[in-house]
Amino acid sequence: MDWTALGVSLRLGVATLIVLLPIGLWLGHLLATRSFPGKALIEALITVPLVLPPTVLGFYLLVTFGARSPLGQAFASIAGHALPFSFAGLLLASAIANLPFVVQPIQRAFEAIPSGVRDAAACCGLSPWQRFFQIDLPLAWPGVLTAAMLAFAHTLGEFGVVLMVGGNLPGETRTLSIAIYDRMQAFDDRGAGVMAATLLVVAVGTLMLTTTLAGRTTRRG
Repeated sequence: MDWTALGVSLRLGVATLIVLLPIGLWLGHLLATRSFPGKALIEALITVPLVLPPTVLGFYLLVTFGARSPLGQAFASIAGHALPFSFAGLLLASAIANLPFVVQPIQRAFEAIPSGVRDAAACCGLSPWQRFFQIDLPLAWPGVLTAAMLAFAHTLGEFGVVLMVGGNLPGETRTLSIAIYDRMQAFDDRGAGVMAATLLVVAVGTLMLTTTLAGRTTRRG
């Protein structure tokens, strides 16, 4: 087991959730409760990481983060190093790749709340923020938890985007999925098998919990 790579994967998974959950709550609630011009386009853009091959997404992200791009130049001037092949670049790429895994379950959870519940809360004098924290969020928590678990598990197993944007720097961007690839390249089937089994257990456990929460959300609706 490559414990350093596992540590990088766990750190990346937690950091990705910290970045994405506030964005997912805002976007998911907005898309579930509002109708506005361009909504279909925003939903399509959020879904793009699901349909693009990871290497294609990684290529575009690498170009976007590169030294010739405004984002890459701005980051390099502040941080003193390039955005690609750094943990910061890997985190940003992971957040973009996992955006649909967070936004879509949260959006569906908010959509499952009957509109009459919000109308009743508004009639009782609750402000929009009070309605969100006292009504919407408690009712949508299974979807929020599902989104968090899916994004975390997907981050641990992501390979193409990680390799394209983060590279293979031990202790910095070398995640467990990259370590598995390295072990296979070195014909270390046993080492690769142990790490692959770890990711498999995480994936199965996550899907079981996700299915349970999705069932509860459906019964509630």
